[in-house]
Amino acid sequence: MNPLQFFGKGLPYLPPADYPGVLITIEGTDGVGRSTQMTMLRQWLEVQGFGVVETGWTRSPLIGRTIAEAKQGRALNRFTYALLYAADFADRLEKEIIPALRNGFVVLADRYVFTAFARDVVRGADRQWVRDLYGFAPIPHLVLYLKTDIATLIRRVIPRGVIDYFESGMDLALGDDPYDSFKRYQTLLMREYDKMAREFGFTVLNARQHPDRIQRQLRDAVSELFASRGFWQSPTRVEIPVEAPSAATAPQVARR
Repeated sequence: MNPLQFFGKGLPYLPPADYPGVLITIEGTDGVGRSTQMTMLRQWLEVQGFGVVETGWTRSPLIGRTIAEAKQGRALNRFTYALLYAADFADRLEKEIIPALRNGFVVLADRYVFTAFARDVVRGADRQWVRDLYGFAPIPHLVLYLKTDIATLIRRVIPRGVIDYFESGMDLALGDDPYDSFKRYQTLLMREYDKMAREFGFTVLNARQHPDRIQRQLRDAVSELFASRGFWQSPTRVEIPVEAPSAATAPQVARR
């Protein structure tokens, strides 16, 4: 039996069952290269013969559009946004994540509940309230945290042009200048991620490295997890070149 473990009481209607799948999440602040690493890791896993299901923040067909429209209007308070994000996650959990784990897939999550843990606390929510809100979430088998510093992050984000209102924390009134607000907000997020890395045992990788080197380290971490679960006993791993996607093929849509 491979029962799921949860942050809280879990889902009351979920029957005890064997869940042979694996849940892996990639975490990190905006601009650390999660999308590129997700693409490369998925391709590698599929070459190894694993079925992969990819999910990400605010991608629920039921709630995702509602969140996008609410953010455009900027009319809701921070707790309403928190509940919308929780609803988005709950929908994806029931329709994507749980079925995939039950059927033995590898689930790759571009951000997970740790994103909510960090963002909601920075926005003034009680830490335990946020944890309880996501008590129905399964604990990932592996959390890969791409860590960077604020100076590197600023150099990557400024060339994009206009900084997103919420990505810069302008709703928190940290400053009138969006770039200054971005620096303060992202610094606060990094502190929360660092605390969670120690609390939840994240696998921490230096996001300032070349993308190919980061990918090798991700594959090593996943290989170690799979070896511990016996996944590598029968098939032989197929090594494929590590090469970051070009600008033309890399994902262009930022998920916040």
